[in-house]
Amino acid sequence: MPMNRPERQRESAPELDAVDRALVDGVLAGQLRPLAKTITLIESTRDDHQVRAQHVIQALLPATGNAMRVGISGVPGVGKSTFIEALGLYLIEQGHRVAVLAVDPSSTVTGGSILGDKTRMEMLSQNTAAFIRPSPSAGSLGGVAAKTRETMLVCEAAGFDVVIVETVGVGQSETAVAGMTDIFCLLQLPNAGDDLQAIKKGIMEIADLIVINKADIDARAAQRAQSQMKSALMMFHHASPHWTPPVMTLSALQKQGIADFWAEVKRYRDVLKPTGEFDAKRRHQALAWMWEMIDSGLRSRFRDNPRVRAELAPLQAAVEQGVTTPAAAAARLLAHLN
Repeated sequence: MPMNRPERQRESAPELDAVDRALVDGVLAGQLRPLAKTITLIESTRDDHQVRAQHVIQALLPATGNAMRVGISGVPGVGKSTFIEALGLYLIEQGHRVAVLAVDPSSTVTGGSILGDKTRMEMLSQNTAAFIRPSPSAGSLGGVAAKTRETMLVCEAAGFDVVIVETVGVGQSETAVAGMTDIFCLLQLPNAGDDLQAIKKGIMEIADLIVINKADIDARAAQRAQSQMKSALMMFHHASPHWTPPVMTLSALQKQGIADFWAEVKRYRDVLKPTGEFDAKRRHQALAWMWEMIDSGLRSRFRDNPRVRAELAPLQAAVEQGVTTPAAAAARLLAHLN
């Protein structure tokens, strides 16, 4: 389901050196090694690498925007990796090229991640029409890695027409992925214990499609969960007046219902595209992304300010000891930016 990219003016790309030009040419040719190297460059924390990465992305930007961006979330154990592998293999059979950006949680103690998604998606990872890139969340909120958006653009430039973003799956914070994908799909279990835990505002309100996975284990429980979800959705206000999120059951392990799932994804696009909502959503996401980058940059510059660095430790101690208020300490530090 390739996307028709709207005509738009681009900023002229900066001059690239031979190394970065080779990366750009390799990505545009759909070569996996330059693609992986470009993503590594994007994920680097070195300042010089970040400058190079932005130049490379700018050069690739005209080739982006043609993919269907699918966000997948759900609690641990719901079968996200099994579902994505079954979906990816089905899409490849239909002639698509599939990129999977899988985000693994980073340890709050060591900072490390297992990054085992290629192992969990063994068949898909061996397919030449697929590209799987696991990345550590590294403390980023919302279940995605800090550079997931840029990585998604590079995959699109490499010719992948379906990009799947799998979140870390830690609970109700899995909302950032909805801000970078075209459709946000929430996976649920048929027997999740307290059904009210699954029917919460926040993640339910932003879900565009809800899937009850592992329906083969207990079909009656899956149908009951499907009915409960449909009733719960009636209480929520959804972003589009033209789309009511469907609730469907399937079994990723048995590869049952995968074609029906993709049919719903295509129907979502076909419903919202003529209304202008589909393209408007992408425009709003791009602006939100810009402001996130501004907020991140301001925070970084704040911490790097010499006067802030000199006073930060003693003011933190003063706040901890109750000598000064958090508001007064914050105001004093922020005054150094004037």
